[in-house]
Amino acid sequence: MTAVARPPGGAPAPGGSQPPSARVPAPPGRHAPPPPSLPLLPRTVAGRVRTLTALIILALVALLASTWAAVGAARDGVRVIGHDAGPQVVATGDLYFHLTDMDAHLANALLIGNSRDLGVRRDQLLARYEQSRARAGTALLQASRLADDPTEEETARDLLDALGRYERYASQALLLDEQADHAAGPPPQRVLDVYRQATDLMKLDLLPKAYNLTLDNGTLVRHTYESERSAVLTGRTLVVVTGLLLLALLLVLKYYLYVRFRRVLNPGVALATLAALVLVAWSTSMLSSQAGHLRDAKRDGFDPILALSRTRAISNSANADQTRFLLDPDRADTYEQTYLSKSQSILYLQADSLPEYTEAVEAQGPSWQRAQFLGFLGDEAERDLTGGQAKAFEKVLNDFRTFQLADRRIRDLATDGDTNAAVRARLGTGPDTGIRLFAQYDASLNALVNLHRRDFDAAVRAGDDGTNGWDVVLPVSGLVILVLVTAGVRPRLAEYR
Repeated sequence: MTAVARPPGGAPAPGGSQPPSARVPAPPGRHAPPPPSLPLLPRTVAGRVRTLTALIILALVALLASTWAAVGAARDGVRVIGHDAGPQVVATGDLYFHLTDMDAHLANALLIGNSRDLGVRRDQLLARYEQSRARAGTALLQASRLADDPTEEETARDLLDALGRYERYASQALLLDEQADHAAGPPPQRVLDVYRQATDLMKLDLLPKAYNLTLDNGTLVRHTYESERSAVLTGRTLVVVTGLLLLALLLVLKYYLYVRFRRVLNPGVALATLAALVLVAWSTSMLSSQAGHLRDAKRDGFDPILALSRTRAISNSANADQTRFLLDPDRADTYEQTYLSKSQSILYLQADSLPEYTEAVEAQGPSWQRAQFLGFLGDEAERDLTGGQAKAFEKVLNDFRTFQLADRRIRDLATDGDTNAAVRARLGTGPDTGIRLFAQYDASLNALVNLHRRDFDAAVRAGDDGTNGWDVVLPVSGLVILVLVTAGVRPRLAEYR
């Protein structure tokens, strides 16, 4: 058979048939342009749409799971700080205060003797003692109910037993003192012997155990705050990351459907994208607020309440040392030194003796240089106090200064040998007696505590309210986004059946 001659370049001779590869291409514009290149997705259009939809569902589940976990961490933090260990710490702090108050009123009752011409009477002091005893018992029972650890439960039982022993010593001292029927001033030695057993039991057993309860639960609050707030902030980051991933996948799906099917707007996918954007923004804002509520409850509420409650208790114990200084002359030097130590723990200024300390306190007021003192009140000075809190704190400082100056007058009288005048300066009827000035200082301190308690309660309420309804919001939002995505892609997939 004769071969067909071909012209140069391989073109077939006229009349010859052309191979398929050499056919003239179709005019442009007759077919749709190819879809965007997605090498990691399946090669068919339907497969790519299904794969993108599956990735969107996975990102949505990750977003919902991250938000759910962060909401749980926020709720746990608010529960522990605001409703569990936090109130338990406050209860044990009140217990510490009422225990010291018992001992202070007992010392005052023994010092006043049968005198009836002072600012208070023996029966009034005993009534206050009974009131403090009842409140201490109530606070101890509350702390016992809140105890959820075997060590805490054992400490609470030991406190109950020690409190019973203290009350027996106190009753015995009061009975012996009543029988002695002495004037204002130090009681007979047999009364002091029993009272020493009572006050030593208070200082060496009751108060340390009460403080241990406060310390243990305070540590729990601190650890809970650090872990749960960190979990909330980490959850917020995960929400942002998974949310951005979800939005990116939705936009990719929307663009792919636009290019492949020439649909400018896919209502289902567009609404799903909008719903996802709202959910991510709302979740992020909520978690940021919850982290702020936890910070406010811990830093601006719980911490100052705990510190100032401790300050009140130590102040009350120092107030009792002022009475003990007059009540028990043999231990006067010891009580003066413990008074100085407690005063410096409240407001620390460099001083080697009580007279030096009183002079330093006097030199500070009435315009306090807050950078120059430490202690519990020094810590309070470092806080970001509001206008009302700043004024209340200034009053606390000046009332503390006034009380310290009254203490110097009492000790000067006792040192000069005028015990009767010293007792009157301590328990008399004047407005500048030690007992009245301490009551004024304690009231100022308690008012500052209440201001912080108000902030604490407000932060806890905001934390409780901030996560309300999210058990419904998350599943409903996820279902809505899923339905919208399905509604957007299902008609397109139906074209390939």
